[in-house]
Amino acid sequence: MAPKAAKWAKPEPAPAPPPPGAKPEEDKKDGKEPSDKPQKAVQDDKEPSDKPQKAVQPKHEVGTRRGCRRYRWELKDSNKEFWLLGHAEIKILSLGCLIAAMILLSSLTVHPILRLIITMEISIFSFFILLYSFAIHRYIPFILWPISDFFNNLIACAFLVGAVVFAVRSRRSMNLHYLLAVILIGAAGVFAFIDVCLQRNHFRGKKAKKHTPVPPPGKEKGPQQGKGPEPAKPPEPGKPPGPAKGKK
Repeated sequence: MAPKAAKWAKPEPAPAPPPPGAKPEEDKKDGKEPSDKPQKAVQDDKEPSDKPQKAVQPKHEVGTRRGCRRYRWELKDSNKEFWLLGHAEIKILSLGCLIAAMILLSSLTVHPILRLIITMEISIFSFFILLYSFAIHRYIPFILWPISDFFNNLIACAFLVGAVVFAVRSRRSMNLHYLLAVILIGAAGVFAFIDVCLQRNHFRGKKAKKHTPVPPPGKEKGPQQGKGPEPAKPPEPGKPPGPAKGKK
């Protein structure tokens, strides 16, 4: 038989009731510690990120691009402007007409000035096509390339029209190849004149107004407001005030 419990043994104290409003700890009942994941997530959100953020570059300006990034942007923007405004198509057509005329005249005996004019215009048109296609003019800012291209088209048109007139007057009889070469030279001159018109549209709206002086920066004055009566100046110290008017 089991020994009887002693009469003087104290009963075990009952667990204290939880305070009002407290939630039961379910994690401790399951034998697991409460998770700190939500608290860590909140702390991570509050901490600033140490990773450097890339600056957003503008699409229509160079911005702070340097090196190869700048050249890629310049190349894309230059070709976009060169092809969308119609300069590339006109120059390629002029170049094709001149090359075809040179091939037709190569098997004929013609005056050397015709071959000189055609060769010169072929080299100049090729130069401008390469200049705009590879965005070389963007790295040579001390030359006004739109104005130089404008005058080049004017001079090319004058030279090619003069070459056509000279070719017609220098021969009394023209065979088929010679006639086709003269027509192609005239077509190249017409295309050069069309390019002049396109350049003129580019300069439209950029003329400075005459007789409009521009104030220097930092010295612009706002609209003059109505001036009130000037306050009376206080009398200088050491001098008695003068007598009033009408009194001796």
